[in-house]
This record gives sequence, C-alpha cells and structure tokens, in this order.
Amino acid sequence: MSLEKAEKYLEEKGFLDHVIELEASTATVTEAATALHVEPGMIAKTMSFLQNDKAVLILTEGTARVDNRKYKDTFHIKAKMIPFDEVENIIGHAPGGVCPFGINKGIEVYLDESLKQFTTVYPAAGNDHSAVKLTIPELEQVSEANGWVDVCKETEN
Repeated sequence: MSLEKAEKYLEEKGFLDHVIELEASTATVTEAATALHVEPGMIAKTMSFLQNDKAVLILTEGTARVDNRKYKDTFHIKAKMIPFDEVENIIGHAPGGVCPFGINKGIEVYLDESLKQFTTVYPAAGNDHSAVKLTIPELEQVSEANGWVDVCKETEN
C-alpha cells in the first residue's frame, strides 16, 4: 500500500517515471546502494523525528549521522527519533521505505546540506524494494521541503 501511495503522489507531481522497483531489498542504505550500484552517500536516507506532537522528516546523505547539538540549535528541541514500531502509523510508510512522498498530512520535510555534494540521489519510494532517482533540484521540488538544514556531523575523509 505504501508504494502505491508514494507512486500516486509522484505521478501527480510528474515524477512517476523516476521510480525504480527492485527485486533486491533497499531497506538499508547499504542494501539500497548495492541494489542500485551507487555509493552509499547517494542514498537519500529519510529520518523520522518527533518534535513534541509534530512529526518531522529529514533527508540526509546515506552515511550521514545527526549531530545532536546542530539539531537542537536548528529546531530548539532535542532530537528524538520516532520509535520503530510507530513510524508507519505516524508517517504513512514503514521503516525501510520511509520517504517524503505520499506521507500523512502535517509532516514537515527538510533536506540536509549533506545531500548537496551529489548531483543525483535516491530516496526510497514507500517500501523496502524501491527508490526514486532524482537530481537535487528535482528532490527540492517533489519533496515540497520546508527548506534546507545543517544537522549532520561533519564527514571524516
């Protein structure tokens, strides 16, 4: 059902042809990168947070980790992930398929600066066997993001 919700949303936005359905699992960043033959950073990981009673999604590059200090400085609240078993009910997609497409109403979406190092990224498409191939400008447009944030730790090269 979740893939269908994401596909319906993407079709309305003119991006249905960007959806990739795979035999292999895309539930984790590593699995998605392997299935899509891309580097893990190109997987746009969608993380779900609760800010009091409000749900927030933040898309980051696949290997990024949230920096609690940056998160609190940005949102003025401590980072609190939505518990695994509550994600589907709150967001509209189960873990492994969480994406900003076809989500429940009232959820704010943000894009993390870590994504900008890539030209093309691959967020999930509602389930654990799908992805959406998007350029950064396309992701901005189709995700209807509230804006860009910088809440991830600096990557070590």
